[in-house]
Amino acid sequence: MVERRSVYVSCGEHELHVSTWGDEGKPALIMWHGLARTGRDFDEAAIALSDDYFVICPDTLGRGLSSWAKDAATGYTFATYGAHAEAILDHFGVTTLRWIGTSMGGLIGVTLAAGALKGRITHLVVNDIGPWIPEEAAGRIRDYVGSPPSFDTIGEMEHWLRTSYAPFGQNSDVFWRRMADTSSRRKDDGRVTVHYDPQIVSQFTLHKSDLDCWPAWDAIGAKTLLLRGAQSDVLPKAVASEMCERGPKPELVEFAGVGHAPTLATNDESRLLRAFLA
Repeated sequence: MVERRSVYVSCGEHELHVSTWGDEGKPALIMWHGLARTGRDFDEAAIALSDDYFVICPDTLGRGLSSWAKDAATGYTFATYGAHAEAILDHFGVTTLRWIGTSMGGLIGVTLAAGALKGRITHLVVNDIGPWIPEEAAGRIRDYVGSPPSFDTIGEMEHWLRTSYAPFGQNSDVFWRRMADTSSRRKDDGRVTVHYDPQIVSQFTLHKSDLDCWPAWDAIGAKTLLLRGAQSDVLPKAVASEMCERGPKPELVEFAGVGHAPTLATNDESRLLRAFLA
């Protein structure tokens, strides 16, 4: 069984938590999670791919075990996340890499592949996100991320996660229990809430311009794969089709019975990723 390692990386005034898998001497693969998630969402894929890659799964600033921004207006931006990605690569001595990004992690990868890491990201997987997000979908995300609930027990928290993230599709009980374990923290009153800073919602209030990524998309030179949940409201079919005709002109793979976003946790999904990354 491949063991996960827990690493803490200093990024200026912040400390980021990073889970790593596999041999550091192998080609590097970063897997970057979505808006309100953590790097632990990728455990299954990281284990599967760690025989060929050194897999790096960060918790973004304000999520998981990483520190929180002192100022949401300047901390929770793609510019900050990009700088942190570069700091993580420097920490591990990585020069070239492959990138898999789900939702927000996909857009961070897009902006880096077109900018600061252009030429260094050789393969880019964009999981269920596009350079334009419909306002209805953005509003749905803004509402649930910005007003996190609290519960008396982890069991109640797990039930809420299974309901709120039902668009993830069918996943194992092990997946959902780990999601509850890695998504929860205790408040001062002992109740359980989500493991992120509610101010990360500023992505949809203060920093909406970060989400307009068509210019970056058109500038990508990396080999690119686009994944989409067939019922996704975040990546409409029309936007995915336009993405396939512009920029890196990726292959599009859709997952039936899934919304936003595919978890990449099954053996079939790992085989798909392995074939593309090779």
